[in-house]
Amino acid sequence: MSTDVLTVRLADPHERLDLEQLQWRASLNNPGDRDALLANPDAIELPREQIAAGQVFVAERDGTVVGFASVLDRPDGDTELDGLFVEPTCWRGGIGRALVDRCAGYGRERDAGAIHVIGNPHALGFYKAYGFIDVGVHETRFGSGILMRKQL
Repeated sequence: MSTDVLTVRLADPHERLDLEQLQWRASLNNPGDRDALLANPDAIELPREQIAAGQVFVAERDGTVVGFASVLDRPDGDTELDGLFVEPTCWRGGIGRALVDRCAGYGRERDAGAIHVIGNPHALGFYKAYGFIDVGVHETRFGSGILMRKQL
């Protein structure tokens, strides 16, 4: 694990394809996701509009992108954590937590009461450790996801 300073900043539109490649690396490193993603390569797409709206945050360590997260505004005024991806070689280094912190800050800046996420089973421990609670189940394109919520 590096001791260099981790910074989180807004994504630049020109980074979109590199971020999608990072998402592929992170997602394919989860055995439960691999077959479904390889069968549905269109599932990974980072919308340009989300970057332009200031809803994608990039984590860098020593000038190298090591993760990113994206958020959406919900109709109920809350915030949705839409995606969270960290380079597999950097897992368990605090990058995911820093990105979720920034996404929660995005929600607080907009007076959201909570941040929501549809968690994959392999990520439940991470989200629970961060303070998310289970609030239900949501069917996704690739199976059941756990609806989770954290008060802001």
